[in-house]
Amino acid sequence: MREPSLKFEKIADAEQIGNTESIPAQTPTKPKNINAGHRERLRQRFCKAGLDGVQDYELLELLLFRAIPRRDVKPLAKELISVFGTFADVLGAPLERLLEIKGVSQGVATELKIVQAAGIKLAQDNVLGKQVVTSWADLLAYCRAAMATEQIEQFRILFLDNKNVIIADEKQQTGTVNHTPVYPREVIKRALVLNATSIILVHNHPSGDPTPSRADIDMTNQIVSAATALGVKVHDHLIIGRGQHVSFKSLGLL
Repeated sequence: MREPSLKFEKIADAEQIGNTESIPAQTPTKPKNINAGHRERLRQRFCKAGLDGVQDYELLELLLFRAIPRRDVKPLAKELISVFGTFADVLGAPLERLLEIKGVSQGVATELKIVQAAGIKLAQDNVLGKQVVTSWADLLAYCRAAMATEQIEQFRILFLDNKNVIIADEKQQTGTVNHTPVYPREVIKRALVLNATSIILVHNHPSGDPTPSRADIDMTNQIVSAATALGVKVHDHLIIGRGQHVSFKSLGLL
């Protein structure tokens, strides 16, 4: 009488083994981000204290979080500051120089250049459409953001209307590390096209020293002569260096 019972138990065991639906499927777990705690703490500190609550390399870390989602980016942030000097210098570094740094991919370099462009755009929007008399500090801040870290010289012109409101900001020429070709005739021609009654000249010195050269002075005098003949006033000529600038007007050169 016990043999049928034993046979039934064996069949039941076999059916249970074959019923895979009763065994829960194992889902793969994502690797844990061991840097998540540090990232969140840094974000919270920034949210509470803003720029004053973080150092330059930490602000750079916050930017790198998006481009490098799972790796510890503190060593890379410190390396970039060490190589280029300042936070602004890192953002202003040429794309090809950034890519020379180990750990900086095309995506990382592009992310940094996007942030730089956003900063310049923000500064520019604080200037355009405003009177230079009331926005001079913003004007200098914009010029420094746009030009102070450039590796080659560039020549810009700010065009103003008869109320000294900036109506246009244009890069006229790009040169070499120590020279930019400027043609007075083209400068004045553009001013007339825009119906500008005055202009402000701006260029940078990649060396960092904003002291005017003899060529800078001669070129400015040529533009002033051409502008005066056609009723366009040259308000000033600014030379932007690293962390400093000079004004031709302040120096008595205009």
